[in-house]
Amino acid sequence: MATSGSDQPNSENTNPTVGESNQQAATGEGPPKTAKQLAKEAEKAEKLRKFEEKQKAKAKAEEEKKAKEQAGGGAKAKVVVPDITEYTSPTGVGEKKDIHCELPKAYSPKYVEAAWYNWWEQQGFFRPEYYDEHPPSNISTPRKSFTMVIPPPNVTGYLHLGHAIMCTLEDTIARWHRMCGETVLWVPGCDHAGIATQVVVEKKLMRERKITRHDLGREKFLEEVWKWKNEKGDHIYEQIKALGASCDWSRKVFTMDKGMSYAVEEAFIRMHEKKLIYRSTRLVNWSCTLKSAISDIEVEKTELKGRTLISVPGYEEPVEFGVLTYFAYPVENSKEEIVVATTRLETMLGDTAVVVHPDDDRYKRLHGKFVQHPFLPRRIPILADTMVDPSFGSGAVKVTPAHDPNDFDCGRRLNLQFITCINDDGSMSAECGPYAGKPRFEVRRQLLNDLKERGLYRDSKENEMILPICSRSKDIIEPLLKPQWYVNCKKMAERSIEAVRTKELKILPNMFEPVWYRWLEDIRDWCISRQLWWGHRIPSYFVSSPDIEPGSETDDKYWVSAHSQDEALDKAAQRFNVSKDKIRLQQDEDVLDTWFSSGLFPFSSFGWPMETDDLKRFFPTTLLETGHDILFFWVARMVMMSLELTDRLPFTEIYLHAIIRDAHGRKMSKTLGNVIDPLDVINGITLEKLQEQLKSSNLDPKEYERAKQGQQNDYPKGIPECGTDALRFTLCSYANQGRDINLDVLRVEGYRRFCNKLWNAIRFAMSKNLDINDENCFQPPAEFKLTGYEKPCDLWIISRLSYAIEQCETGFENYLFPQITTAIYNFWLYELCDVYIEYIKKDLYAQEPDPRRQETIKLILHTCLDNGLRLLAPIMPYVSEELYQRLPKPNGGKDAPPSLCVTPYPKSSQFGPYRNKDVEANVAKIYDSINKIRSYRSANKIVSKQKDNLYIRAEPSTAALFDEYADLIQPLANIDTIQMLKEDPSGAENTYTNIATTSDYTFYFRSS
Repeated sequence: MATSGSDQPNSENTNPTVGESNQQAATGEGPPKTAKQLAKEAEKAEKLRKFEEKQKAKAKAEEEKKAKEQAGGGAKAKVVVPDITEYTSPTGVGEKKDIHCELPKAYSPKYVEAAWYNWWEQQGFFRPEYYDEHPPSNISTPRKSFTMVIPPPNVTGYLHLGHAIMCTLEDTIARWHRMCGETVLWVPGCDHAGIATQVVVEKKLMRERKITRHDLGREKFLEEVWKWKNEKGDHIYEQIKALGASCDWSRKVFTMDKGMSYAVEEAFIRMHEKKLIYRSTRLVNWSCTLKSAISDIEVEKTELKGRTLISVPGYEEPVEFGVLTYFAYPVENSKEEIVVATTRLETMLGDTAVVVHPDDDRYKRLHGKFVQHPFLPRRIPILADTMVDPSFGSGAVKVTPAHDPNDFDCGRRLNLQFITCINDDGSMSAECGPYAGKPRFEVRRQLLNDLKERGLYRDSKENEMILPICSRSKDIIEPLLKPQWYVNCKKMAERSIEAVRTKELKILPNMFEPVWYRWLEDIRDWCISRQLWWGHRIPSYFVSSPDIEPGSETDDKYWVSAHSQDEALDKAAQRFNVSKDKIRLQQDEDVLDTWFSSGLFPFSSFGWPMETDDLKRFFPTTLLETGHDILFFWVARMVMMSLELTDRLPFTEIYLHAIIRDAHGRKMSKTLGNVIDPLDVINGITLEKLQEQLKSSNLDPKEYERAKQGQQNDYPKGIPECGTDALRFTLCSYANQGRDINLDVLRVEGYRRFCNKLWNAIRFAMSKNLDINDENCFQPPAEFKLTGYEKPCDLWIISRLSYAIEQCETGFENYLFPQITTAIYNFWLYELCDVYIEYIKKDLYAQEPDPRRQETIKLILHTCLDNGLRLLAPIMPYVSEELYQRLPKPNGGKDAPPSLCVTPYPKSSQFGPYRNKDVEANVAKIYDSINKIRSYRSANKIVSKQKDNLYIRAEPSTAALFDEYADLIQPLANIDTIQMLKEDPSGAENTYTNIATTSDYTFYFRSS
């Protein structure tokens, strides 16, 4: 039996000689020892003596070696064979990687990921036409197709982990469908990102040439934007390719392409002429810095707990928010006053009413009276409205209809005057008397002082509030009254709700269905005007003529929509019955909200409104995969616009992935320093370089210090190189439906080690003739069949392969990505590598090998490796391709698909007959017993590699099981021989040690 690795020193002091033992017995220090015991101790003492002699001889040899080295000028330099970490074979761009060169000893992402993507793309594997020309062996009848469009990232964008999970899940789905023999088209595209792109180019012009867009004029500025786009715009595509995305790049689209622009114009014209698009003056989210309305998704709603100082663009000092200021309005011709409160004191300059609840007895006597504005010649009426909560504050509310959504509705009900007190640039308007032209937040401070001077200030209290901030400019959003274009969404929303209720459109996870209903049932009309130059200019023209009565800017009758001015002129002449030469047209200066063009993407990307071949073949698409955070901003609008413009759903399924947060559950934010570029995870990055990136991210000094500290805490040693495959596998393993993802980036490194495990498994197989470069390479059959010479463990691993295939199949069908990754990981690591490969080594390394047994093992091993790599391919395309190319194929590979990405995915129907739950249960029981042996050794610190003999006392049926699986127990538990005991050992001569006991069996080791 192996010796114990105890902490007791192995010396003469603890190993008494035979004489010392006799002396102990004689002096009563212990019971008298038998002759057998004394003989054993004498044997131990002899062994100890020999061991000490060996140690002395070893030490002497070391001294002699050192003396020779010193005499000969030192030790000879050891030859170090460097690890291969990069692919260096001469391979042209688009050529197939060399699969006949030496395979590195260890997995290296740089080596593995080289050359494959360009070859895949060059060969056309990602194009749907590939299967037209090379029908796969598993093609379905009738042929199935799978179509998907990428959620178009911004042209200004750089990859973040949100992009990474989107690309990973979509590519994984696309690759699986392709391997299932379906015609797959995944359309890539890029969004023109109106505001973001205009800001980038404006900053560039100011930085490099010290000019603004207004200095250039609209046409010249747009030339500068196109120039920037053509130079920098493909950067995001290259990043997407780095993630292995199998898009058809020959079909990539940009939302400002000529065809896409025509589609946007056509959609606007049709919807305007059906009166679904109309002109109206309403409140919008206004960015004073951008001088444009912005969409809700571009508004960051920041929660304030109380008084907070915030840096605002254009102001040297931080501005105070989260404070409720109380002041008094003097009642006209009276000594009474009425106290109101506001968090936006500057808006008092736009007040046109004070409103109280009609049933509030405190103010009934004041109904219909007026207060006098303290700083302006304005009488303000005191009116009653049920919108007021009498229990909140003073029970009286100041009303600024032109600057607050609630006040806007109240103003309409009470027919109030709408006074705009804040200009587009954030200065106070001409309506503000002595405050006109001054910045709004400076006026806020000045008004507070002026109220105090006049004795009208009453109090200030901290106030919890939501502060809307422009995500692009970081300016505070102002609700401003603007004439804009709106989409009437009511009927389109009703159709979209019905599509989900009737299951024509499926939303996964279905937890988002109630959210879908709630949002669409309460939908407001959609403002689609943006005061920008970059984007799709609104194709609508205002008509004027000496021969027609002048019209209002908000009167739809005076607006005609067309693809060109000539077409608009024809329409105007026909509408007003006026000759063309007497008509004057003025095109709207604004552009359309970016989400308008994005809403057309599932059909405009195929050529709509033209009846193109692609539109006929690939629309409607199959699936829309995206983050749940844009369910309404984008997904709902695509459904509404597609139903309206094509009378068809744009897709039949929506899969919403979770939002990625950091390991601590915090939202990814530049100010926290936790925004990670996926390429930094793929390639690795030092802490120093991470922090260099922070310096160029335009954070203010406090935010920079906080972000810097966050990076130091989370990545003290930087981020190690993990590779694309490990990142993709991690993201899939995290993608639980309905939950946000707390992603520990360093966990990716664990899956890099998993890649190395795969690598070692294939290298082991290659060393046993499963290598295309081996002259005696194993030749697998075209179809797997049992030989009849399999042992139980061979049947077990095939059964587990069958189970893994079944789990992956149902996982892909239901978007259960963690189920897929768990099945693959468990099969490769815990079953194939940890059990089966260890089990077969004794047969493969046998001194007198059994050829029939070896052939059976190689067939089983090849089947597991071949199918295991196919299972893995959609998630880990690089390492699976690299290793699969090295494995032998039937018929020397003559009829095999050229790439793993167009090789059939394993089907449960193929391996289902090999599922054997009885064998699985037996091996599970045996493996549990193996773990008990390992646990005993671990608990007793037995570290010797010397094999033990195992003695088993068990009932006949259990004993038969151990006998049947003895060949599995021996290698995995480091056992030499297994003997069955007919009865439990007992008596004084007992030399057995009980190492494990269950209700079915007892295991023993025996002392030497």
